[in-house]
Amino acid sequence: MAGPSARAGRRVRRRVVAVLALCVALASVPLTGAVAVPAAPYAPADGGRPTVHLSQKEAGKGGSLTVSGRGWRPKALLTLLICGQNMIGGTNACANGDGRAVTTDAHGAFHERLPVAEPPKPCPCVVHVATVTGEAADADAAFKVAGHPVAPLPQEGTGGRLTVLAQPRLAGGSGLLTWFGAPAQRELTLTVGNLGSAPARDPVFQVGTSHGVFAPKWEEQQWRGTVPAGKKAEVRLPVELPAGAHGDYLVSLKYGGKVLAEQPWGVGRPWGVTLFWVLLCVVVPTAVFRIGMALVDRVRPRRAGGTRRHTAGRTHPAAGTRAAGTRAAGRPPRAAGIGSRIRNRTAGESSTDGPGTPGDSAALPWFTPDTAPSTTTSTERPTSKGSA
Repeated sequence: MAGPSARAGRRVRRRVVAVLALCVALASVPLTGAVAVPAAPYAPADGGRPTVHLSQKEAGKGGSLTVSGRGWRPKALLTLLICGQNMIGGTNACANGDGRAVTTDAHGAFHERLPVAEPPKPCPCVVHVATVTGEAADADAAFKVAGHPVAPLPQEGTGGRLTVLAQPRLAGGSGLLTWFGAPAQRELTLTVGNLGSAPARDPVFQVGTSHGVFAPKWEEQQWRGTVPAGKKAEVRLPVELPAGAHGDYLVSLKYGGKVLAEQPWGVGRPWGVTLFWVLLCVVVPTAVFRIGMALVDRVRPRRAGGTRRHTAGRTHPAAGTRAAGTRAAGRPPRAAGIGSRIRNRTAGESSTDGPGTPGDSAALPWFTPDTAPSTTTSTERPTSKGSA
């Protein structure tokens, strides 16, 4: 019969065998399925910048090349363009109509075919790849377009790199002359900073004004002054619109081929011009009418002596007045009428020369004072026969 020590030894051996069997079972399980390790974020190559590779370094118009890259953001939208002058003038030097768009994969890589087109600027040319949304990133690869002209690169200006640091504003107001159509004037005021390593001395800006959908009309203006490197300065430039301009305008400022700022400008209508035309349409017809009436009155026929002719059968106002005076004096109406007709006829014949006195301005009356019938005898009724 086994003692207690033997039984204790057997229990220890069984526990050791169980532990060894468990270790063998764990060792047989794959390590990849044991723990889920998260994928590492993308890491741009070549010191943190994305890269671009071309399948060929030269091709002619109408051909194609393969563009690949890595180190970009995963699922990022990129644009691929062929640009001239090493794209120092921006996308204006690129063949934008023949560009392509591509989306990177989950590892930040892409592979796309790009047709070869001639850019609007001469070579040296590059294939430019840039992000469309999100964090900005770009890369260039040298490329030669066969048959495209080649020209030296334009020299970079040494006048510093200016940028606008504050919102521009238009200072000034309109006067009375502007209300009558004079050109509206303002002063564009803005704060610029020099981001370059050299001071900007007497920089030349381009100020443009545009109305509606029309392109701006640029005008060069030189600002007298110096903006030191890393410093800022306030710039004031005059802006003027054409005579009679009104409506919504946009003032733009360009320096070094880049638009630095834009400022809207609302110009009121010149109501003084409208008022002038309204008064002109009223005054001129009135003046013409008055002048015409004056001419008509001047050429109207008149009688000698300045009196107008009257229609036969109408009673003359002066004759009526004299007849009324005769009746008021107690004379009979018939005698008064005869006397007025005699005076009128005498006055009419006095303006002509008599046949017996040629050249004499006054004619003799019908009766002399001695033979003229008296009013008393002409008005007394004859006595009847046999009266006393």
